[in-house]
Amino acid sequence: MTHPEPRRAALAARLLACTLLLVPTVARAGQDAPLQQDLYQDALQAIAEGRRTDASNELRRLIDKEPLHAGAWVDLAMAQCALGHGDEAERLFAVIETRFNPSPAMLQLIAETREAGCSTWHAQSTFTVTTGRGTDQNVNQGASASSYTLDTGSGPIEYALSSDFLPHHDQYTMAAADYTRELTRNGTVGFAQFLGRRNDHLHRYDSASLFAGVDAPWRIGRWALRTTGTLGNITLGGHDYQHQVQLQARIDPPLPLPGGVQFALLASAVHTQFLTLANFDSNTYALRGILTHRKEGRYDSVGIGRLDDRSGALRPGGSRIGWYGNVQTRRALSTRLSGELAYTAQSWHGDQPYSPGLINAVRRQLTQSLRVSLSYRLDEHQSLQLEARAVRNRENISIFEYNNHQLQLSWQWQGF
Repeated sequence: MTHPEPRRAALAARLLACTLLLVPTVARAGQDAPLQQDLYQDALQAIAEGRRTDASNELRRLIDKEPLHAGAWVDLAMAQCALGHGDEAERLFAVIETRFNPSPAMLQLIAETREAGCSTWHAQSTFTVTTGRGTDQNVNQGASASSYTLDTGSGPIEYALSSDFLPHHDQYTMAAADYTRELTRNGTVGFAQFLGRRNDHLHRYDSASLFAGVDAPWRIGRWALRTTGTLGNITLGGHDYQHQVQLQARIDPPLPLPGGVQFALLASAVHTQFLTLANFDSNTYALRGILTHRKEGRYDSVGIGRLDDRSGALRPGGSRIGWYGNVQTRRALSTRLSGELAYTAQSWHGDQPYSPGLINAVRRQLTQSLRVSLSYRLDEHQSLQLEARAVRNRENISIFEYNNHQLQLSWQWQGF
């Protein structure tokens, strides 16, 4: 899902810069210092997540306990301005000017903010448009083996697979668009995402997806929570293929982790309705833990989780359980060039024979994916991306095994 994280990060960075422009105040000590630091960190986290109302409340609590906390005064003034409370922001600017002896750079920033005005709250929005060309070695996920051995009561029989079940190569054109807009002053956003792909020849495998939803941040004590609801539609070959309903909650517990390190729990439930396949509808539940590390020019994450796919009684193989793991790293290679490497693995294990009397095995599946990408920033809004992807799907039922390799070059434009 796409959220306006770049805009929130920019706002948080600006407020932190404002704090650093102030003349240092007297160091705070005593029994209340840890509490004050916690309040300030909670407020900065709220700013980064777009929860400006929550941030303002945290900053007011901090100022009540520590009236000489210069950073809290500046952040509160800027947050009030972003909320459209011009009179309150002006009162806070006046306090900063008279109480903290701000530097010339800070005075200039205050003057620029006054000139821009903050009498009305304006919902922020972001959007991206992407188009590209690619090549796909296995558009139809054709089987790796050209034959399948069926174990019958009278002995094994080998069948040659028709060409429809073997891998087919093609080139394609893709287009994608994402749009995100704030719905409330406290960080709730609405979003829409489109992704379409048209093959040069194998049009029965052309695909398109459209998802739309709402993402809302919450705070329960020092626990951060984000809830997301999404509706989606997927087409295949120009016909409706899937309808989806997704619910997700991200929980950030207040753990004592080193700087730049964050741990979160993701719980999700997805209902999938297949419109062209009978008895394949399912409800999938997942619980994942994600550990991330951020520092300038670098991002790393590792995650692992448990999957539970509940189906109707007539689906081949029945219900299944599994696990999911991923490792991702992203680096700034130069001022304009960045690289990303990601590995994912997903395993499923059915709970009954796949097709009794025909395929008596209980299906076991392991899908591994490796992705490498390079992104080159052309200017503030445009970038080029070259991406290579390899997929290896291994199963105990050979007819379902497949390999695939993709290479794609795309251009992206981002606007605010």
